[in-house]
Amino acid sequence: MTTGTHGKLVIRKSRPGDLAFIESLYPAAFPEEDLLPLVRAMMACDEEILSLVGERDGLAAGHAVFTLGSIGGTERKIALLGPVAVDPNLQRSGIGSAIIREGLRLLKALDVEQVFVLGDPAYYGRLGFLPGATVKAPYELPQEWSQAWQYMPLADEDIAGEGRLQLPDFWMRRELWGE
Repeated sequence: MTTGTHGKLVIRKSRPGDLAFIESLYPAAFPEEDLLPLVRAMMACDEEILSLVGERDGLAAGHAVFTLGSIGGTERKIALLGPVAVDPNLQRSGIGSAIIREGLRLLKALDVEQVFVLGDPAYYGRLGFLPGATVKAPYELPQEWSQAWQYMPLADEDIAGEGRLQLPDFWMRRELWGE
C-alpha cells in the first residue's frame, strides 16, 4: 500500500470480479492496440501469472501482469512483465510504477531470478530495467525494438543466462513480438 498525492493506493492480486474493469482498461489506455485477446487468455491461466490491480481511493485504477516462464529448458525461474495499463485519467501519477514495484517484490519473494519486459526504455529504465538482455525474446524482434527488450535481475547476484524465453501459449503469437 502506498499513498500518493491523489489518495491512498492499494495494490492487490486481481480477483474474478476485476475482469470487467480489466477488459475496459486496456482499450481505454491503448486504443490503437487490441490487447484484449492476450489479456483474456492470461486471466484464464491463474497459475502461470501474477495479476495485480491498483486501487486509488477504493476504485480500480491500474493493472499489471507478470507471466512465469523459463529459459530454454532450464529450471531457472523468470517472468515477463506486461501488459501494464493505468486509467488514462490517472496516468503519470505513479500508479503503474507502484504496481510494477510491488510485483517485483512479490516475484523476488518467490525466488524469481529475472524479469523481462518489451517496452519503453525511458519508462522501464527508471524502474531499474537494463538493456542488453542476453536471453532472447520468444521470436526475433524488429531491429528498431532492440533497445526495448530489457531485463531486471532479482536474484542477489545477476545470473546471466542465454537462450530463448519460453512462455505459456498465450504469449507465443508471433504478431505480439513485432512480426
